[in-house]
Amino acid sequence: ERTRQRSPLDWAATQSNLGNALFSQGQREEGTTSLKEAVQAYQAALTERTRERAPLEWAMTQNNLGNVLRALGEREKSSQRLYSAIEACHEALTERTQERSPLAWAMTQNNLGNALLALGLLENNVARLKEAEHSYIDALKGYTQEHTPSDWAATTRNLAITRESIARQQEN
Repeated sequence: ERTRQRSPLDWAATQSNLGNALFSQGQREEGTTSLKEAVQAYQAALTERTRERAPLEWAMTQNNLGNVLRALGEREKSSQRLYSAIEACHEALTERTQERSPLAWAMTQNNLGNALLALGLLENNVARLKEAEHSYIDALKGYTQEHTPSDWAATTRNLAITRESIARQQEN
């Protein structure tokens, strides 16, 4: 039995898995209920999956929290949710370093770029778009065409979208 009292880290893993399932479901639905429940599940996991107790699991959960907050921010057109997504990604990057886990670092850099891109588009903010551009460039240091072609392609596409958005905003 995976109760919080008996096995807190197993309970946290279950909460994180619940968050993953709710996030996946929320991406297919129109409303925000499942996405909000995913946020709650990840936040619950983080009460036991602390940075001190399980740093890499904590960072993974922060990354996942950032993703769902970005999705919520885009759906609700909420700058506050996007700022929270950015904060969660920055937190994750304190443990998901390029040296320690280059692919996880690249993933989080890409996710950070996604949140910054969404915020830059929402607020018509070129500075945020340029931050997104830098995050994608960093992600491409870990994602290579040779070793991770689909991640490389997706990140390259994100970078192109960001650069196009910067150009459009600078024209206006």
